[in-house]
Amino acid sequence: MSSAWLLPEHIADVLPSQARRLEELRRVWLDVARTYGFELVMPPLLEHLESLLSGTGHALDLKTFKLVDQLSGRTLGVRADSTPQVARIDAHLLNRQGVTRLCYCGPVLHTRPASPHASREPMQLGAEIYGHAGLEADLEAAELALDGLQACGFAGDASGLVMDLADVRLVRGLFLGLGLPALLTPEHQSEHDAVVAALSAKDVGTLRQLAGQGCLSAVSGAAAALVGLTRCYGGDEALAQAREVLPAHPLIEQALSDLAWLAGHLRRSRPGVQLGFDLSDLSGYAYYSGTRFAVYGTGHADALVRGGRYDEVGAVFGRRRPAVGFSLDLKVLGDVLAGRDDTQARAAILAPWGDDIALRQAVRDLRGQGHTVVCMLPGHEHDVQEFDCDRELTLVDGRWSVRSL
Repeated sequence: MSSAWLLPEHIADVLPSQARRLEELRRVWLDVARTYGFELVMPPLLEHLESLLSGTGHALDLKTFKLVDQLSGRTLGVRADSTPQVARIDAHLLNRQGVTRLCYCGPVLHTRPASPHASREPMQLGAEIYGHAGLEADLEAAELALDGLQACGFAGDASGLVMDLADVRLVRGLFLGLGLPALLTPEHQSEHDAVVAALSAKDVGTLRQLAGQGCLSAVSGAAAALVGLTRCYGGDEALAQAREVLPAHPLIEQALSDLAWLAGHLRRSRPGVQLGFDLSDLSGYAYYSGTRFAVYGTGHADALVRGGRYDEVGAVFGRRRPAVGFSLDLKVLGDVLAGRDDTQARAAILAPWGDDIALRQAVRDLRGQGHTVVCMLPGHEHDVQEFDCDRELTLVDGRWSVRSL
């Protein structure tokens, strides 16, 4: 018999130190987003399943917990990603004609963890820009992501940030340039998905094998183009290399030009951030429609933030609006920052408990000034907690004063 206090696998309580860290990160991010003009929204945890899975592909369907609504009998889903919800809010509840900037922060739930040590209940924070199809919106989303990370403690130095840029149009342009539009149709979805998965994993052996079967076997240069794309990573030379190994197609040329424009502006505005390209990084491929980015902290293998353009996300709501944005898991970010000095126990003032009016007023005054004051309740003078009480409120010459411990 399992103990009553055990939680499901990959589900955990958030204890005081981590909870404080997450709340501080949430406030930092939302404050930075507000300086850009983003408005906060709070979508519900539950929605009708078809609304939650709009334009997101099969992968999110597998991540979503499903249940039957006892009131309507319809199938509901527990959100596994908040972006479709925000698209619904933009399309129907706000229904604005111009640019709309929305941000959000809340838990999502996944049926399976994304990695062996990941939580199935991430704390997702994101920001979305609706209504502008130009690269200016892509640039703003990338800059906000970098500013938010830097505000959390990632400085633009050797211990700072690395941003990789890519564009999903390269793969679509590759298929069209090879004369294989059939690979973009539902009838060949499994072959298409296999190629995308192999490109994302840079699995050259599988790509060569796939090039010899199905639709790709009809094109002699398919293997060279696919393998060549996996080697297009690094600095600006990656863009030049892509022009050499990929077939000529307007979609490819537009994608490469947009990436060069975006990289040029980011280098000028964020000189401390290492910027590069990984053109076969197709994480979330079915979700995106154009440029995309991933931001890494030096020494950390997994991306801290992922974002890009996803113009099709609102189509199911009857309003195909240009859209670009990003999201991140605050729990992951909090774990990365856990060892840094600025996330250690916060300083506090230790105060005795008593009926003295002057004492109680002194405590209120200190709290009103923004200090953390921890009162020792009777019998608990030696309790251990997360606050570092480096000062104490003590009676000196008839007055309550703060002194260092």
